[in-house]
Amino acid sequence: MRLRSKTGTGFCASGPQAGTQFFRKVLAMGLMAMLLGLIGCDAQKIRELEEGVATEPDVRARFGLPEKIWSAADMASLPLPAATLAMLAAPGARTFEYNRQPAGNVNYMITVGADGKMSALRQVLNPPNFARVLPGMPMETVRKLLGKPMKITPFALQQTIHYDWRYLAPPNTARIFTAVLDADLRVVSTASADEESLYPKGP
Repeated sequence: MRLRSKTGTGFCASGPQAGTQFFRKVLAMGLMAMLLGLIGCDAQKIRELEEGVATEPDVRARFGLPEKIWSAADMASLPLPAATLAMLAAPGARTFEYNRQPAGNVNYMITVGADGKMSALRQVLNPPNFARVLPGMPMETVRKLLGKPMKITPFALQQTIHYDWRYLAPPNTARIFTAVLDADLRVVSTASADEESLYPKGP
């Protein structure tokens, strides 16, 4: 039995582009399923972790091994609100970096205090955090603020490197935050744009 569709509008296409269109649609559906799975799993994990109650083993049991662990001294100079910085830079505190890039649109920083209890769980890819990324800032500081980027693209002629993070703008728009760094790995400029405008999915 053959699948039927209206020309140019159905799941099946005719002509030499049929295979390409089919592949793109399957790929898009696969990526969407992956994103939804990540979102659902993370939401469940977060519900199970209560600040001041959950322990480091609780965090690791749900999120696994962190990609990076930042010390209190590492976080002490970040341009964050005083209440947040007090938790991150408290003596003995450690911040675990859990990244969901490039497939997801979030990154998490989870802080465990000297008492072994979770003191903060932050999703760091959001406009207020992007606004803290300023010209002259070194890349290491950007990494502490935003976590690992989804993509790094060097431009040899301009002697710049573009670091991209995917995030979600309400209600459900995928966007890309880009930090442009110079040869010394310091921020030159930043910008945000809809993901579709930067990485078109095609027909």
